[in-house]
Amino acid sequence: MALFVNRPRILDTTLRDGEQTPGVSLKPEDKLSIATLLSDIGVDVIEVGSAAASDGERESLRLISDTGLKAEICTFVRGVKLDIDYAADYGADSVHLVIPVSDLHIEKKLRKDREYVTKMAWDSVEYAKDRGLIVELSGEDASRADPEYLLNLYAGGVERGADRLCFCDTVGVLTPERAAELLPQYCIAPLSIHCHNDLGMGLATTLAGLKAGATCAHVTVNGLGERAGNTPLEDLVMSLEVLYGLDTGINTEEIYHLSTLVSRLTRVPLPTNKSIVGEMAFTHESGIHAHGILRDSATYEPISPELVGRKRRILLGKHSGSASVEAALSEMGYIIEPRQLQEIVARVKKLGDDGKRVTDSDLHAIAEAVLDISCTPVIRMKQYTTVSGNSVMPTASVTLFVNGDEITQASTGAGPVDAVIMALRKAVQDVGDITLEEYHVDAIYGGTDALVDVTVTLRKDGELITSRGARTDIVMASVEAMISGMNRLLRKRDEDRG
Repeated sequence: MALFVNRPRILDTTLRDGEQTPGVSLKPEDKLSIATLLSDIGVDVIEVGSAAASDGERESLRLISDTGLKAEICTFVRGVKLDIDYAADYGADSVHLVIPVSDLHIEKKLRKDREYVTKMAWDSVEYAKDRGLIVELSGEDASRADPEYLLNLYAGGVERGADRLCFCDTVGVLTPERAAELLPQYCIAPLSIHCHNDLGMGLATTLAGLKAGATCAHVTVNGLGERAGNTPLEDLVMSLEVLYGLDTGINTEEIYHLSTLVSRLTRVPLPTNKSIVGEMAFTHESGIHAHGILRDSATYEPISPELVGRKRRILLGKHSGSASVEAALSEMGYIIEPRQLQEIVARVKKLGDDGKRVTDSDLHAIAEAVLDISCTPVIRMKQYTTVSGNSVMPTASVTLFVNGDEITQASTGAGPVDAVIMALRKAVQDVGDITLEEYHVDAIYGGTDALVDVTVTLRKDGELITSRGARTDIVMASVEAMISGMNRLLRKRDEDRG
Protein backbone atom coordinates (compact mmCIF):
# COMPACT_ATOMS: atom_id res chain seq x y z
CA MET A 1 0.00 0.00 0.00
CA ALA A 2 1.36 3.43 -0.90
CA LEU A 3 1.59 6.21 1.62
CA PHE A 4 -1.60 8.26 1.85
CA VAL A 5 0.07 11.53 0.98
CA ASN A 6 3.17 12.35 -1.01
CA ARG A 7 4.30 14.91 1.54
CA PRO A 8 3.46 14.07 5.17
CA ARG A 9 3.30 17.05 7.50
CA ILE A 10 5.62 17.25 10.50
CA LEU A 11 4.48 18.50 13.91
CA ASP A 12 7.40 18.89 16.27
CA THR A 13 6.64 18.69 19.98
CA THR A 14 10.17 19.05 21.34
CA LEU A 15 9.13 22.19 23.20
CA ARG A 16 6.20 20.41 24.88
CA ASP A 17 6.50 16.62 25.02
CA GLY A 18 10.28 16.83 24.67
CA GLU A 19 10.54 19.28 27.54
CA GLN A 20 8.65 16.78 29.69
CA THR A 21 11.85 14.73 29.72
CA PRO A 22 12.75 14.53 33.44
CA GLY A 23 15.21 17.27 34.35
CA VAL A 24 14.65 19.39 31.23
CA SER A 25 13.48 22.99 31.60
CA LEU A 26 13.93 25.48 28.79
CA LYS A 27 13.99 29.24 29.19
CA PRO A 28 11.86 31.31 26.76
CA GLU A 29 14.93 32.44 24.81
CA ASP A 30 16.06 28.81 24.49
CA LYS A 31 12.66 27.83 23.17
CA LEU A 32 12.81 30.67 20.66
CA SER A 33 16.21 29.49 19.38
CA ILE A 34 14.92 25.96 18.87
CA ALA A 35 11.61 27.08 17.36
CA THR A 36 13.38 29.39 14.91
CA LEU A 37 15.61 26.60 13.63
CA LEU A 38 12.68 24.16 13.47
CA SER A 39 10.79 26.64 11.32
CA ASP A 40 13.80 27.43 9.17
CA ILE A 41 14.45 23.78 8.31
CA GLY A 42 10.84 23.29 7.21
CA VAL A 43 8.83 21.85 10.14
CA ASP A 44 5.13 22.51 9.51
CA VAL A 45 3.82 22.87 13.07
CA ILE A 46 5.66 23.64 16.32
CA GLU A 47 3.96 22.75 19.58
CA VAL A 48 5.21 25.37 22.04
CA GLY A 49 4.57 23.89 25.45
CA SER A 50 1.36 24.24 27.44
CA ALA A 51 0.24 27.81 27.86
CA ALA A 52 -1.67 26.98 31.05
CA ALA A 53 1.38 25.51 32.79
CA SER A 54 3.18 28.68 33.94
CA ASP A 55 3.96 32.32 33.29
CA GLY A 56 7.19 31.23 31.60
CA GLU A 57 5.28 28.98 29.20
CA ARG A 58 2.95 31.83 28.29
CA GLU A 59 5.92 34.14 27.79
CA SER A 60 7.50 31.55 25.49
CA LEU A 61 4.30 31.27 23.46
CA ARG A 62 4.03 35.04 23.11
CA LEU A 63 7.69 35.42 22.22
CA ILE A 64 7.60 32.76 19.52
CA SER A 65 4.20 33.79 18.16
CA ASP A 66 5.36 37.38 17.77
CA THR A 67 8.50 36.39 15.84
CA GLY A 68 6.61 35.71 12.62
CA LEU A 69 7.98 32.24 11.92
CA LYS A 70 6.82 30.36 8.83
CA ALA A 71 5.70 27.37 10.89
CA GLU A 72 2.26 27.15 12.46
CA ILE A 73 2.53 27.81 16.21
CA CYS A 74 0.56 25.39 18.34
CA THR A 75 0.08 24.89 22.07
CA PHE A 76 -1.18 22.02 24.17
CA VAL A 77 -4.54 22.53 25.89
CA ARG A 78 -6.82 20.42 28.03
CA GLY A 79 -10.58 20.48 27.67
CA VAL A 80 -10.65 23.61 29.83
CA LYS A 81 -11.76 27.08 28.73
CA LEU A 82 -8.90 28.81 30.59
CA ASP A 83 -6.32 26.77 28.66
CA ILE A 84 -7.97 27.74 25.37
CA ASP A 85 -8.14 31.40 26.40
CA TYR A 86 -4.43 31.41 27.16
CA ALA A 87 -3.71 29.89 23.74
CA ALA A 88 -5.76 32.53 21.94
CA ASP A 89 -4.59 35.45 24.08
CA TYR A 90 -0.90 34.64 23.73
CA GLY A 91 -0.87 34.30 19.97
CA ALA A 92 -1.15 30.59 19.12
CA ASP A 93 -2.35 29.67 15.64
CA SER A 94 -3.66 26.30 16.76
CA VAL A 95 -4.32 24.11 19.76
CA HIS A 96 -3.49 20.49 20.38
CA LEU A 97 -6.67 19.69 22.33
CA VAL A 98 -5.85 16.52 24.27
CA ILE A 99 -8.75 14.49 25.66
CA PRO A 100 -8.30 11.21 27.60
CA VAL A 101 -10.22 8.52 25.69
CA SER A 102 -9.30 5.13 27.20
CA ASP A 103 -11.49 3.84 30.01
CA LEU A 104 -8.33 3.52 32.10
CA HIS A 105 -7.66 7.27 31.82
CA ILE A 106 -11.31 8.29 32.01
CA GLU A 107 -12.08 6.27 35.14
CA LYS A 108 -8.76 6.23 36.99
CA LYS A 109 -7.24 9.60 36.09
CA LEU A 110 -10.29 11.80 35.61
CA ARG A 111 -12.72 9.75 37.72
CA LYS A 112 -15.44 10.55 35.21
CA ASP A 113 -17.42 8.58 32.63
CA ARG A 114 -17.46 8.47 28.84
CA GLU A 115 -20.44 10.82 28.52
CA TYR A 116 -18.69 13.50 30.58
CA VAL A 117 -15.52 13.28 28.54
CA THR A 118 -17.40 13.35 25.23
CA LYS A 119 -19.24 16.53 26.19
CA MET A 120 -16.00 18.10 27.46
CA ALA A 121 -14.30 17.34 24.15
CA TRP A 122 -17.08 18.63 21.95
CA ASP A 123 -17.68 21.79 24.01
CA SER A 124 -13.94 22.54 23.96
CA VAL A 125 -13.79 22.18 20.17
CA GLU A 126 -16.64 24.64 19.77
CA TYR A 127 -15.10 27.10 22.22
CA ALA A 128 -11.67 26.95 20.58
CA LYS A 129 -13.23 27.55 17.15
CA ASP A 130 -15.12 30.52 18.59
CA ARG A 131 -11.75 31.90 19.75
CA GLY A 132 -10.46 31.67 16.18
CA LEU A 133 -8.08 28.76 16.66
CA ILE A 134 -7.20 25.83 14.42
CA VAL A 135 -8.15 22.72 16.41
CA GLU A 136 -6.38 19.36 16.42
CA LEU A 137 -8.57 17.08 18.55
CA SER A 138 -6.33 14.48 20.12
CA GLY A 139 -7.32 11.21 21.76
CA GLU A 140 -4.96 10.53 24.67
CA ASP A 141 -4.22 6.81 25.13
CA ALA A 142 -6.16 6.15 21.91
CA SER A 143 -4.33 2.85 21.36
CA ARG A 144 -6.03 1.43 24.47
CA ALA A 145 -9.44 3.01 23.88
CA ASP A 146 -12.64 1.37 22.69
CA PRO A 147 -12.43 1.95 18.89
CA GLU A 148 -16.17 2.63 18.53
CA TYR A 149 -16.19 5.15 21.38
CA LEU A 150 -13.14 6.90 19.93
CA LEU A 151 -14.71 7.10 16.46
CA ASN A 152 -17.87 8.63 17.90
CA LEU A 153 -15.86 11.23 19.84
CA TYR A 154 -13.82 12.10 16.77
CA ALA A 155 -16.87 12.33 14.52
CA GLY A 156 -18.66 14.67 16.90
CA GLY A 157 -15.57 16.81 17.14
CA VAL A 158 -15.31 17.12 13.36
CA GLU A 159 -19.01 18.04 13.18
CA ARG A 160 -18.33 20.85 15.67
CA GLY A 161 -15.43 22.24 13.68
CA ALA A 162 -12.30 20.27 14.56
CA ASP A 163 -9.85 20.80 11.72
CA ARG A 164 -7.64 17.80 12.43
CA LEU A 165 -7.58 14.67 14.56
CA CYS A 166 -4.72 12.96 16.38
CA PHE A 167 -4.31 9.34 17.44
CA CYS A 168 -2.02 9.17 20.48
CA ASP A 169 -0.13 6.00 21.38
CA THR A 170 0.55 7.47 24.80
CA VAL A 171 2.49 4.58 26.34
CA GLY A 172 4.01 3.07 23.20
CA VAL A 173 1.95 -0.13 23.02
CA LEU A 174 0.65 0.22 19.47
CA THR A 175 2.21 -2.15 16.96
CA PRO A 176 2.61 -1.31 13.27
CA GLU A 177 0.13 -4.08 12.40
CA ARG A 178 -2.47 -2.73 14.82
CA ALA A 179 -1.94 0.80 13.50
CA ALA A 180 -2.62 -0.43 9.96
CA GLU A 181 -5.82 -2.06 11.18
CA LEU A 182 -7.15 0.79 13.34
CA LEU A 183 -6.23 4.08 11.72
CA PRO A 184 -8.07 4.01 8.38
CA GLN A 185 -11.48 4.32 10.11
CA TYR A 186 -10.39 7.56 11.79
CA CYS A 187 -9.39 9.34 8.58
CA ILE A 188 -12.62 11.34 8.57
CA ALA A 189 -10.44 14.44 8.82
CA PRO A 190 -6.70 14.97 8.42
CA LEU A 191 -5.21 12.57 10.99
CA SER A 192 -1.95 12.81 12.95
CA ILE A 193 -0.09 9.91 14.52
CA HIS A 194 1.64 10.56 17.86
CA CYS A 195 3.81 7.68 19.13
CA HIS A 196 5.91 7.09 22.21
CA ASN A 197 8.92 4.82 22.24
CA ASP A 198 8.46 2.79 25.42
CA LEU A 199 8.96 -0.52 23.61
CA GLY A 200 11.16 0.86 20.84
CA MET A 201 8.32 0.87 18.29
CA GLY A 202 7.85 4.62 17.88
CA LEU A 203 9.38 5.03 14.43
CA ALA A 204 7.96 1.81 12.97
CA THR A 205 4.46 2.56 14.23
CA THR A 206 4.61 6.16 13.02
CA LEU A 207 5.55 4.95 9.54
CA ALA A 208 2.75 2.39 9.66
CA GLY A 209 0.33 5.12 10.73
CA LEU A 210 1.31 7.29 7.78
CA LYS A 211 0.94 4.32 5.48
CA ALA A 212 -2.53 3.64 6.92
CA GLY A 213 -3.80 7.12 6.09
CA ALA A 214 -2.42 9.57 8.66
CA THR A 215 -1.21 12.78 7.01
CA CYS A 216 0.90 14.18 9.85
CA ALA A 217 3.47 12.75 12.26
CA HIS A 218 4.26 14.10 15.72
CA VAL A 219 7.99 13.96 16.53
CA THR A 220 10.65 15.34 18.84
CA VAL A 221 14.27 16.23 18.12
CA ASN A 222 16.60 13.45 19.35
CA GLY A 223 13.53 11.44 20.41
CA LEU A 224 13.16 13.45 23.63
CA GLY A 225 10.09 12.94 25.76
CA GLU A 226 8.75 11.33 28.88
CA ARG A 227 10.11 7.92 29.82
CA ALA A 228 11.67 6.44 26.64
CA GLY A 229 10.72 9.49 24.56
CA ASN A 230 8.87 10.07 21.30
CA THR A 231 9.45 9.26 17.65
CA PRO A 232 12.69 11.07 16.70
CA LEU A 233 12.36 13.76 14.04
CA GLU A 234 15.70 12.88 12.46
CA ASP A 235 14.85 9.17 12.15
CA LEU A 236 11.43 9.76 10.65
CA VAL A 237 12.55 12.39 8.16
CA MET A 238 15.48 10.37 6.85
CA SER A 239 13.41 7.16 6.69
CA LEU A 240 10.73 8.91 4.64
CA GLU A 241 13.26 10.61 2.39
CA VAL A 242 15.64 7.67 1.84
CA LEU A 243 13.54 4.54 2.23
CA TYR A 244 10.24 5.79 0.82
CA GLY A 245 11.50 8.45 -1.57
CA LEU A 246 9.24 11.15 -0.16
CA ASP A 247 9.90 14.87 0.02
CA THR A 248 9.32 15.88 3.64
CA GLY A 249 10.08 19.53 2.98
CA ILE A 250 12.83 19.37 5.61
CA ASN A 251 16.28 20.79 4.90
CA THR A 252 18.09 17.65 5.99
CA GLU A 253 21.53 19.27 5.93
CA GLU A 254 20.54 21.20 9.06
CA ILE A 255 19.44 18.13 11.04
CA TYR A 256 22.71 17.67 12.91
CA HIS A 257 22.89 21.37 13.74
CA LEU A 258 19.35 21.17 15.15
CA SER A 259 20.15 18.00 17.07
CA THR A 260 23.24 19.44 18.74
CA LEU A 261 21.44 22.70 19.57
CA VAL A 262 18.65 20.81 21.33
CA SER A 263 21.14 18.56 23.12
CA ARG A 264 23.09 21.58 24.37
CA LEU A 265 20.07 23.58 25.53
CA THR A 266 18.30 20.64 27.18
CA ARG A 267 21.55 19.24 28.60
CA VAL A 268 20.52 15.79 27.43
CA PRO A 269 23.55 14.20 25.75
CA LEU A 270 23.12 12.27 22.53
CA PRO A 271 23.54 8.51 22.93
CA THR A 272 26.81 7.48 21.30
CA ASN A 273 25.10 4.97 19.01
CA LYS A 274 22.02 7.10 18.24
CA SER A 275 20.98 6.77 14.62
CA ILE A 276 21.65 9.73 12.30
CA VAL A 277 23.01 12.10 14.98
CA GLY A 278 24.97 9.94 17.44
CA GLU A 279 28.76 10.17 17.58
CA MET A 280 29.21 6.74 16.02
CA ALA A 281 26.57 7.01 13.28
CA PHE A 282 29.20 7.77 10.62
CA THR A 283 32.30 6.49 12.41
CA HIS A 284 34.17 3.39 11.28
CA GLU A 285 36.95 1.37 12.89
CA SER A 286 36.78 -2.19 11.54
CA GLY A 287 39.48 -2.71 8.93
CA ILE A 288 37.07 -4.40 6.49
CA HIS A 289 34.44 -1.67 6.93
CA ALA A 290 36.89 1.21 6.79
CA HIS A 291 38.55 -0.22 3.68
CA GLY A 292 35.18 -0.52 1.99
CA ILE A 293 34.17 2.99 3.02
CA LEU A 294 37.37 4.45 1.60
CA ARG A 295 36.66 2.80 -1.76
CA ASP A 296 32.92 3.51 -1.86
CA SER A 297 31.02 4.95 1.10
CA ALA A 298 27.84 3.11 0.09
CA THR A 299 29.45 -0.19 1.11
CA TYR A 300 28.76 0.45 4.78
CA GLU A 301 26.66 3.64 4.92
CA PRO A 302 22.98 3.89 3.96
CA ILE A 303 23.27 7.65 3.44
CA SER A 304 26.15 10.08 3.11
CA PRO A 305 26.90 12.01 6.32
CA GLU A 306 26.84 15.30 4.41
CA LEU A 307 23.12 14.73 3.75
CA VAL A 308 22.41 15.46 7.42
CA GLY A 309 25.17 18.00 7.96
CA ARG A 310 27.81 15.61 9.26
CA LYS A 311 31.25 14.30 8.30
CA ARG A 312 32.56 10.76 8.19
CA ARG A 313 35.16 9.70 10.77
CA ILE A 314 37.61 6.82 10.60
CA LEU A 315 38.29 5.80 14.19
CA LEU A 316 41.50 3.93 14.78
CA GLY A 317 41.83 0.98 17.13
CA LYS A 318 42.58 -2.73 17.23
CA HIS A 319 40.20 -3.42 14.32
CA SER A 320 41.89 -0.88 12.05
CA GLY A 321 43.72 -1.98 8.92
CA SER A 322 46.49 -0.39 6.93
CA ALA A 323 44.08 1.36 4.56
CA SER A 324 42.28 3.33 7.27
CA VAL A 325 45.51 4.23 9.11
CA GLU A 326 47.13 5.35 5.85
CA ALA A 327 44.06 7.43 4.98
CA ALA A 328 44.09 9.12 8.39
CA LEU A 329 47.82 9.85 8.08
CA SER A 330 47.34 11.22 4.58
CA GLU A 331 44.66 13.62 5.85
CA MET A 332 47.19 14.81 8.43
CA GLY A 333 49.76 15.46 5.70
CA TYR A 334 52.14 12.57 6.39
CA ILE A 335 53.95 10.84 3.51
CA ILE A 336 55.00 7.41 4.74
CA GLU A 337 56.75 4.35 3.45
CA PRO A 338 55.29 0.82 3.73
CA ARG A 339 57.61 -0.23 6.55
CA GLN A 340 56.76 2.94 8.50
CA LEU A 341 53.06 2.29 7.98
CA GLN A 342 53.49 -1.26 9.23
CA GLU A 343 55.04 -0.02 12.48
CA ILE A 344 52.37 2.68 12.97
CA VAL A 345 49.58 0.14 12.41
CA ALA A 346 51.20 -2.22 14.93
CA ARG A 347 51.30 0.54 17.55
CA VAL A 348 47.70 1.55 16.85
CA LYS A 349 46.58 -2.07 17.28
CA LYS A 350 48.57 -2.37 20.50
CA LEU A 351 46.74 0.63 21.96
CA GLY A 352 43.44 -0.89 20.83
CA ASP A 353 44.29 -4.22 22.46
CA ASP A 354 44.94 -2.28 25.66
CA GLY A 355 41.36 -1.02 25.53
CA LYS A 356 42.10 2.47 24.28
CA ARG A 357 40.59 4.60 21.56
CA VAL A 358 43.22 6.18 19.33
CA THR A 359 42.63 9.91 18.93
CA ASP A 360 44.07 12.23 16.29
CA SER A 361 46.59 13.45 18.89
CA ASP A 362 47.65 9.86 19.55
CA LEU A 363 48.17 9.21 15.84
CA HIS A 364 50.19 12.40 15.46
CA ALA A 365 52.46 11.35 18.32
CA ILE A 366 52.86 7.79 17.05
CA ALA A 367 53.60 8.96 13.50
CA GLU A 368 56.19 11.50 14.64
CA ALA A 369 57.91 8.89 16.77
CA VAL A 370 57.97 6.24 14.02
CA LEU A 371 59.14 8.67 11.34
CA ASP A 372 61.99 9.73 13.61
CA ILE A 373 63.25 6.20 14.30
CA SER A 374 62.58 4.63 10.91
CA CYS A 375 65.64 6.13 9.18
CA THR A 376 68.90 4.15 9.11
CA PRO A 377 70.01 4.38 12.74
CA VAL A 378 73.44 5.08 14.18
CA ILE A 379 72.07 3.80 17.49
CA ARG A 380 69.81 0.79 18.04
CA MET A 381 68.39 -0.26 21.39
CA LYS A 382 68.93 -3.86 22.44
CA GLN A 383 67.49 -3.66 25.94
CA TYR A 384 67.15 -1.51 29.02
CA THR A 385 66.15 -2.06 32.65
CA THR A 386 65.22 0.31 35.43
CA VAL A 387 64.95 -0.26 39.18
CA SER A 388 63.33 2.11 41.66
CA GLY A 389 61.49 2.03 44.95
CA ASN A 390 61.06 3.83 48.25
CA SER A 391 64.31 2.37 49.62
CA VAL A 392 66.27 1.94 46.37
CA MET A 393 68.27 4.52 44.45
CA PRO A 394 66.71 4.72 40.95
CA THR A 395 69.07 2.86 38.63
CA ALA A 396 69.05 2.10 34.91
CA SER A 397 71.18 0.03 32.59
CA VAL A 398 71.09 0.15 28.80
CA THR A 399 72.60 -1.97 26.06
CA LEU A 400 72.88 -0.29 22.66
CA PHE A 401 74.39 -1.00 19.28
CA VAL A 402 76.36 2.12 18.31
CA ASN A 403 77.62 1.94 14.75
CA GLY A 404 77.32 -1.83 15.10
CA ASP A 405 79.27 -2.08 18.36
CA GLU A 406 77.43 -3.34 21.46
CA ILE A 407 77.80 -0.98 24.41
CA THR A 408 76.37 -1.35 27.92
CA GLN A 409 76.19 1.46 30.46
CA ALA A 410 74.45 2.05 33.78
CA SER A 411 73.59 5.11 35.81
CA THR A 412 71.62 6.37 38.79
CA GLY A 413 69.27 9.32 38.76
CA ALA A 414 66.57 11.27 40.55
CA GLY A 415 64.02 8.80 39.15
CA PRO A 416 63.83 5.96 36.62
CA VAL A 417 63.46 8.36 33.67
CA ASP A 418 66.41 10.48 34.77
CA ALA A 419 68.49 7.35 35.34
CA VAL A 420 67.82 5.85 31.90
CA ILE A 421 68.51 9.17 30.15
CA MET A 422 71.85 9.44 31.98
CA ALA A 423 72.72 5.87 30.97
CA LEU A 424 71.88 6.59 27.33
CA ARG A 425 74.08 9.69 27.25
CA LYS A 426 77.00 7.75 28.74
CA ALA A 427 76.55 4.93 26.18
CA VAL A 428 77.02 7.31 23.22
CA GLN A 429 79.67 9.62 24.67
CA ASP A 430 82.41 8.11 22.49
CA VAL A 431 80.61 9.16 19.29
CA GLY A 432 79.15 12.43 20.50
CA ASP A 433 78.64 14.60 23.58
CA ILE A 434 74.86 14.99 23.61
CA THR A 435 73.16 17.03 26.34
CA LEU A 436 69.50 17.14 27.31
CA GLU A 437 68.31 20.74 27.17
CA GLU A 438 64.60 20.23 27.79
CA TYR A 439 62.26 17.41 28.71
CA HIS A 440 58.44 17.60 28.45
CA VAL A 441 55.72 14.99 28.92
CA ASP A 442 51.98 15.03 28.14
CA ALA A 443 49.35 12.40 28.86
CA ILE A 444 47.29 12.60 25.68
CA TYR A 445 44.10 11.44 27.37
CA GLY A 446 43.09 10.77 30.96
CA GLY A 447 43.62 7.64 33.01
CA THR A 448 46.53 5.82 34.59
CA ASP A 449 47.09 3.93 31.34
CA ALA A 450 47.19 7.04 29.15
CA LEU A 451 49.33 7.24 26.04
CA VAL A 452 52.35 9.36 27.03
CA ASP A 453 53.86 11.85 24.58
CA VAL A 454 57.45 12.71 25.55
CA THR A 455 59.29 15.58 23.87
CA VAL A 456 63.02 16.13 24.36
CA THR A 457 65.30 18.89 23.13
CA LEU A 458 68.88 17.71 22.63
CA ARG A 459 72.08 19.65 21.88
CA LYS A 460 75.33 18.60 20.22
CA ASP A 461 78.06 21.01 19.12
CA GLY A 462 75.62 23.93 19.20
CA GLU A 463 73.00 22.05 17.15
CA LEU A 464 69.52 21.75 18.74
CA ILE A 465 66.88 19.22 17.71
CA THR A 466 63.51 18.26 19.18
CA SER A 467 62.33 14.66 19.20
CA ARG A 468 59.25 12.79 20.41
CA GLY A 469 58.32 9.38 21.75
CA ALA A 470 54.81 8.02 22.31
CA ARG A 471 54.08 4.96 24.43
CA THR A 472 51.89 3.97 27.36
CA ASP A 473 55.08 3.50 29.44
CA ILE A 474 56.75 6.82 30.30
CA VAL A 475 60.23 5.25 30.51
CA MET A 476 59.84 3.58 27.12
CA ALA A 477 58.50 6.81 25.60
CA SER A 478 61.49 8.70 27.03
CA VAL A 479 63.96 6.12 25.65
CA GLU A 480 62.28 6.32 22.25
CA ALA A 481 62.45 10.13 22.20
CA MET A 482 66.11 10.14 23.27
CA ILE A 483 67.27 7.52 20.76
CA SER A 484 65.42 9.08 17.83
CA GLY A 485 66.85 12.49 18.72
CA MET A 486 70.40 11.21 19.17
CA ASN A 487 70.17 9.37 15.85
CA ARG A 488 69.17 12.54 14.08
CA LEU A 489 72.05 14.50 15.59
CA LEU A 490 74.58 11.76 14.79
CA ARG A 491 73.25 11.26 11.23
CA LYS A 492 73.53 14.99 10.67
CA ARG A 493 77.16 14.83 11.79
CA ASP A 494 77.89 12.08 9.27
CA GLU A 495 76.03 13.95 6.52
CA ASP A 496 78.00 17.14 7.23
CA ARG A 497 81.27 15.19 7.06
CA GLY A 498 80.24 13.66 3.75
